[in-house]
Amino acid sequence: MQILIKGARVIDPGKMDALMDIRVDNGVIADIQPPGVILPLDSAVIVYDAAGCIATPGLIDMHVHFREPGQEYKETIATGCSAAAAGGFAAVCTMPNTCPVNDNAQVTRFILSRAAEACGVRVYPVGAVSKSLEGKSLSEFAELKAAGAIAVTDDGMPVRSSLMMRRAMEYATGIGLLIISHCEDLELASGGCMNEGETATRLGLSGIPNIAETLMVLRDIALSELTGARLHIAHVSTFESVRAIREAKRNGIPVTAETAPHYFTLTEEAVGAYNTHAKMNPPLRTQKDVNAVCEGLADGTIDVIATDHAPHSPVEKAVEFDHAANGVIGLETSLALGLRLVASGVLSMTGLVEKMSSNPARILGLTSTLSVGVPADITVFSPERAWTVDARQFRSMSRNTPFDDWVLKGKAMLTMVGGKVVFDEMT
Repeated sequence: MQILIKGARVIDPGKMDALMDIRVDNGVIADIQPPGVILPLDSAVIVYDAAGCIATPGLIDMHVHFREPGQEYKETIATGCSAAAAGGFAAVCTMPNTCPVNDNAQVTRFILSRAAEACGVRVYPVGAVSKSLEGKSLSEFAELKAAGAIAVTDDGMPVRSSLMMRRAMEYATGIGLLIISHCEDLELASGGCMNEGETATRLGLSGIPNIAETLMVLRDIALSELTGARLHIAHVSTFESVRAIREAKRNGIPVTAETAPHYFTLTEEAVGAYNTHAKMNPPLRTQKDVNAVCEGLADGTIDVIATDHAPHSPVEKAVEFDHAANGVIGLETSLALGLRLVASGVLSMTGLVEKMSSNPARILGLTSTLSVGVPADITVFSPERAWTVDARQFRSMSRNTPFDDWVLKGKAMLTMVGGKVVFDEMT
């Protein structure tokens, strides 16, 4: 099969930013030329008119929760992949806090088997640092890697023991696995359900201070420096964490970091009248923290925008705020929210592509490029397409988004994985 994407602004960071046509033959990129140069070679060619759109290497979300196995009423791998495709993502990394936990080869292989039955979005399982996420004994990293795990984390829970985290870093480094850290001091965060401060006091809710995140960020940076392990810090939300990561990078410590769209878009005020769709962990912070996250994205301190897509049903969300589950979905709104950073001058368009494709690929050891001869993982989006968020229309099974009814600009129009179209809103 031959596919021709015509007239897109092709952005491949460090390589290309120009109006181009892209020809895909049998799943790989066969040619990239200025408009009008490529002639269809097959009478059955599928032509996409991408004028006014941007084509990039397929977007990669390195932090999602698909809930299967164990909580399929919230999300399955199939529905999660469908939501990812609709958001422009060609690949995702699934966190291990499933039921059972992905702490062994059997669960990793199960996830990959389910992914093979889904729409075609690439799924990279992330294994657990500790067995059952209990922080008592390390999982068998080598077994997980052999089965297909791309990294290890106890995301959803911190690794509380500094000694265990040191051992995990040493083990992971020895076999070439990335450590992804959920940075949270559970004692400092104990009992809290939103950011500590005036808003929490006014609402009568217990707060979680910034230091609950930043203290563990500092610890894990120190352990990374000690062991030489590659460390990736998940869902950065505080001014102090951004400052610590920036200093670590200046000192040559092998640390990378991500944040999520809600941390550069919303403040604690989004909790409003106890809106549980604005409850997540770490919690939404202050405008000072939002500004710091944006500065971190702009100067390269924060490498990646990841959604931390965390589906929940009304059973977990339609309850009192302090009893509600943490987490929001984000696969179908992430690109549009990222484009707000471009509109406000925080990032260039190329910078956004780096945060959502090139940098995740670099950190994970994946390929992200629009070059002749490579598998055609391509995202085409319209930066000007205005749309109103309607959670009822999401491909995700869950509806727990704080952005319902928002008018956003920018939308994925075509998502291709290995030359297979997994989402199409262009025809």
